[in-house]
Amino acid sequence: MASAAPTVFSTAPGSYTDDELVTGEAVALSVRPAGFLLRSLSGAIDLAASLVLLLILQIPLAVLGAHLDSAVRAALTIVALVLAVLVYPIVMEVATHGLSLGRLAAGVRIVRDDGGAAGIRHAFIRALAGIVEVYSTLGGLAVIVAVLNGRSKRVGDLLAGTFAQHERMPRLQPTMIALPPQLFGWAQVADVAALPDPLARRISAFLAHQAALSPVARAGLSSRLAREASGYVHPLPAVDDVTLLHAVSAVRRDREFRALAGEAQRLAALTPTLARRPNGFPER
Repeated sequence: MASAAPTVFSTAPGSYTDDELVTGEAVALSVRPAGFLLRSLSGAIDLAASLVLLLILQIPLAVLGAHLDSAVRAALTIVALVLAVLVYPIVMEVATHGLSLGRLAAGVRIVRDDGGAAGIRHAFIRALAGIVEVYSTLGGLAVIVAVLNGRSKRVGDLLAGTFAQHERMPRLQPTMIALPPQLFGWAQVADVAALPDPLARRISAFLAHQAALSPVARAGLSSRLAREASGYVHPLPAVDDVTLLHAVSAVRRDREFRALAGEAQRLAALTPTLARRPNGFPER
């Protein structure tokens, strides 16, 4: 499964949201923490994998049990237990850069709190804490902590400074938001440049899914979004909330498209000059 890199949005100071990670370069990373159900699914699969490995390691002990001293059998049993519940999770997580069998199936990867790749130190802390919170309490402690945490972190994640990132992004469905015809004139003079990126994404998401909402939910969301957007739109047209959101989203999209197209044209015009050798430069 290909890893989905987090989307990067350059934002101004003070405009970050609680769902974004901010790097030292003041760049917000838009990531999706895995929910409790996904974490439970991946954890159950990983627990089953560890138990299967433990059973496989016990097969030679069962075959050779009659020929081994009781102290040797006890020592080998402890070694097999450590390999299954501690060494295997660490090696698997480090070798796959935050993945495991369960996380691979659930589309989840363990990353640091700042969005970077987790290392062997993080894997060791998580595996060591898992002995207490998963095996000693039969997963009860991990479940309680994950339910109470906003990012569904378990104790090992809190100690290691990691969280589970959901990497399987839904397939984007192209949506064309048309400018209402009665606002063509307004669009020529409208100023929507100050509209924050997070708010613009929320408006686009609402317009893309409004058909699936009930009338009451649609009216409430459109009213709230229009009220938030009205402070960034000048002049403000006298239209209903949904029409305003359509107009703002369409104008913003069209102007960004024209800006990107103009930049591409300027770069294309400079390409022959940048690729040309200086006068008198020898051919080699």
